[in-house]
Amino acid sequence: MSTKKNQDDVEISQDEQAKAKTKTVKKLVLIVFAMFGFGFALVPLYDVFCDITGLNGKTATTAATINENGIDKSRVITVQFISRTAQGIPWLFEPMINEIKVHPGEMKLVKFYAKNESQNDIVGQAVPSVSPGQAAIYFQKIECFCFNHQPLKAQDDIEMALQFYVDTELPEDVSTITLSYTLYDITGKVAS
Repeated sequence: MSTKKNQDDVEISQDEQAKAKTKTVKKLVLIVFAMFGFGFALVPLYDVFCDITGLNGKTATTAATINENGIDKSRVITVQFISRTAQGIPWLFEPMINEIKVHPGEMKLVKFYAKNESQNDIVGQAVPSVSPGQAAIYFQKIECFCFNHQPLKAQDDIEMALQFYVDTELPEDVSTITLSYTLYDITGKVAS
């Protein structure tokens, strides 16, 4: 009789183990789906967070209005320009000046040079970033080549304009702003 009881205990314990394993597998599958969904939601949530806080150096993608707050001549801000091309785009892309001194509120016009060094027509798109990230909301672009696609025929070159000002509300502890552009080849995306 004690052997039968032990067998029943073993069978019950095996049934309980099978149920526990099934429950664990269901939990793990649910966690995987939740993580996958969170991964998809993360990009738009991050964009909203950056828009609200001005972090990550994302600048506006549309033209700002003309400065109406006047010029703060008591301060001088150094604006540095950096450019790079994404891997695979055969363009020469560079600022025509590397640095400029501005008073907050003062309008400035600078140019970038681009040359398509390939034998194919290419459409480029420049994506800006500002450092330090907190300065992004104070860097106001009136006109920017980054607002539009830049089609260039094989071996053609172009000078592209950036008209901007630094808002007078820029925090006092920021004296240098770096504007960086990365140029991407979007030919395939525009053609489709």
